[in-house]
Amino acid sequence: MEFAIVDIETTGGAAKYGGITEVAVLIHDGESIIREYQTLINPEQAIPTYITGLTGIDNFMVRHMPTFSVIQDELWELLNDRVFVAHNVSFDFGFLREAFLREGRELKTPKLCTVKLSRKVYPGLGSYSLGRLCESQKIQIEARHRAMGDAKATAILFDRMIKSDYQIINQSLKKNTGESFLPPNFPHSRFKEIPTGCGVYYMLDERGKVIYVGKAINIRERFKNHFSGQVLPNLKSKLKTEVFDLKWELTGSEFMALLFETLEIKRLWPKYNSALKLPKNLFGLFHYEDNSGYGRFQISKISKFFKPIESFFSIEEANSFLKAGINTYGLCPKLCGLRKVNCEEWDESRCEGACDLHEQPEVYNSRISEFIAKIKESQKEILIKLNGRDSNETTYCIFESGMLSKFAYIQNDQISDDIPSQLELVTQVPETYYLLRQFIHQLNPEQILVLETN
Repeated sequence: MEFAIVDIETTGGAAKYGGITEVAVLIHDGESIIREYQTLINPEQAIPTYITGLTGIDNFMVRHMPTFSVIQDELWELLNDRVFVAHNVSFDFGFLREAFLREGRELKTPKLCTVKLSRKVYPGLGSYSLGRLCESQKIQIEARHRAMGDAKATAILFDRMIKSDYQIINQSLKKNTGESFLPPNFPHSRFKEIPTGCGVYYMLDERGKVIYVGKAINIRERFKNHFSGQVLPNLKSKLKTEVFDLKWELTGSEFMALLFETLEIKRLWPKYNSALKLPKNLFGLFHYEDNSGYGRFQISKISKFFKPIESFFSIEEANSFLKAGINTYGLCPKLCGLRKVNCEEWDESRCEGACDLHEQPEVYNSRISEFIAKIKESQKEILIKLNGRDSNETTYCIFESGMLSKFAYIQNDQISDDIPSQLELVTQVPETYYLLRQFIHQLNPEQILVLETN
């Protein structure tokens, strides 16, 4: 971060009507002064005698000096994209902003006021004028009320303050720009670099270790909400103390952001993503035939000994799926394990009588087979096409048994006839299966290509 330490002399009056007679700029890189600039300026208006008495600058001195229009490019290069520092910054910044506006430019740099900073670093002083401050700190002002003299004194004062407590810079910048919500160790300048696009972000501690991974449609806004909202106050407090930096990966779509977030959490195991790290109880839909030859279904937790025909993240999801199958294929709720009594006692049942042996097993089982065939069809290996990170790119994902197995971002002019060969393998995790269930109904048919049956 670089600072432009500024002092100006003017014709007096308000910034909207007054003129600048002299400007001095010192560029400070956080350690020392690396560049100096100073010039008198023709204000294109008369300098009052009382101003001449204060500064020593009269009309004769500036009549052959360049106007602001002549020096604007050089001055803009010095001030733009740097932190504007001045003693009573609103005065100096106000005059320069108005001067640039008259030239069709708007100065929007962040500002720091050494008056406000000095109140924090040197509390309890009777006066915080530049003269009194320099006197208290034994800083000699070589030319009082001249731009370079005052700028150099301000620079010495600023240098001492930031070297005694550099955190006051971040704190003051955040407060001045309405970004006081930011963590105390997170630089204001870094926040401005965070993109507003969709993707995955990584919060880093002071050692550069990832402590939290998240996804967002707007990464900058989501990062802000971590610290400005009232949700999960305990987590917010911990993150605010420990976050020093942020990294990110754009993904081009919310679906891809969710998938990539899941993979990264499983890969990195950040300590504050505890919810996803907890073991998941997966539930399965199992099929078997009873002693009478009727096909039956049972929902239970998945173990390593038996493979289900379909799996779910909750018992509620499994029940809902099975009920939809019962309604679609006219199956018996009792034989599907959702009832303990025969269906004739329930008016809403579509059962054809299998539960009391009125329907032959072969007839009933034919509908069971249709249901199972439909489940297997939904488990085919599929290729999904998504938006890329820009208009020149496309994202491709392959799902096997419902889980993400490969993906890549491919430039549109590099897409081959054999897209699967261009994709990179990833570790399959069950959570991506759940995400596919959530998003597949939002995809257009042309985004999905069936590759093969498992």
